[in-house]
Amino acid sequence: MLRLDAELNKDIIAELKKPLGQLYPDFEDAIERIKSSEFLISVGDATFTNLINHDIYPNLGIIDNLVQRKNYDHDVIHTENILKANNPAGTITEDLWETIGKALRLCDSGECYVIDVAGEEDLAVLPCILMAREDATILYGQPNEGLVVLNVSDNIIKAQKIIDAFIEE
Repeated sequence: MLRLDAELNKDIIAELKKPLGQLYPDFEDAIERIKSSEFLISVGDATFTNLINHDIYPNLGIIDNLVQRKNYDHDVIHTENILKANNPAGTITEDLWETIGKALRLCDSGECYVIDVAGEEDLAVLPCILMAREDATILYGQPNEGLVVLNVSDNIIKAQKIIDAFIEE
């Protein structure tokens, strides 16, 4: 398991608070770009719900049934292809890595998948960047700021640098 240590990783934590891609304060402003994506990954419950409410179905959605640490009950899940992963807050577990890898392979069949994370999905963006195809687009919410849209190919080196700063347990 990889873990962020608040004392040792102050710079990385500050870096993670900055958007890794383009920030859209209003979800609707990003719709055209989202719809033009070849392969779409959604990380976070609010982002996932916004997509579904706009009839946009990501190839892979990663949720934890929380929005800003408050319980969130999904009634919009559009697929029966649901995988489960355990991932405590502030970590990236081997289970999450493996589940994301499995889901990405399964998505190649053209079906959509959802990973339901027990714990926290926030850091799932990083393994997604490192494992997804380079033409993939990843969406995630920037708390109280809006939607971040990033291209995988533009963030591989940065994601690896951030992962390298984690502590292995």
